[in-house]
Amino acid sequence: MIYSSINNFKIKELSKLKNKKHRDKQKLFLVEGDHLVKEAYNSGYLKELLLLEGSNFKLDIETNYITENVLKYLSNVDAPTGIIGVCEFKDMSLNGSKLLILDSIQDPGNLGTIIRSSVAFNIDTIIINDKCADIYSDKVIRSSQGMIFKINIVKKNLFEFLKEIKGHIPIYGTKVTGGKELKTLEKISDFAIIMGNEGNGVDSKLLDLCDEYLYISMNSNCESLNVGVATSIILYELTK
Repeated sequence: MIYSSINNFKIKELSKLKNKKHRDKQKLFLVEGDHLVKEAYNSGYLKELLLLEGSNFKLDIETNYITENVLKYLSNVDAPTGIIGVCEFKDMSLNGSKLLILDSIQDPGNLGTIIRSSVAFNIDTIIINDKCADIYSDKVIRSSQGMIFKINIVKKNLFEFLKEIKGHIPIYGTKVTGGKELKTLEKISDFAIIMGNEGNGVDSKLLDLCDEYLYISMNSNCESLNVGVATSIILYELTK
């Protein structure tokens, strides 16, 4: 089928997925480009494929075609590739013993970078709170380079979650100063590491539940690192 009008009911509903409220309501989100669509397909997220008419991109999934005006209406980018995937939310459960806990990471680019690094460095599950950026937003998905499809991400009340795991797994908080220098940490197989908000760091109530604090040493010319960069360094050191 070819969709040629932006006034078509289905196309209007798909366009609403640019908004978090509608993504949550419909349990659907969009991805664009062959790489992200393939990642979604291989991970079982892809429900439907929308292609610019005349395109030749085949996957074993329901496929429909759209005209140029519909493509521009649905797309989030300035130069659409002509490949859009309609994806379903997946129920993800907490598992594994290498946990990354994110306290109010609000920048989509930072969150996407952290997700990508988490996959690279073998994190089992990412736990976020409701103040984090939406994991299904276009910017987060693009920043993660599709790695969002390769890791468990669950949303919880972080304070209650930390109380649940306290005593069962070492909990590490991060501070700009104080605590144990990262490179001195002995190799550990199980851990929960908390990374904090871009401006405020980790909430003090969460820090109070930590077993130990970590910091990255750096020269005096730099006071702190971007949270995406800092998380990547810490995960590398913890899992190498």
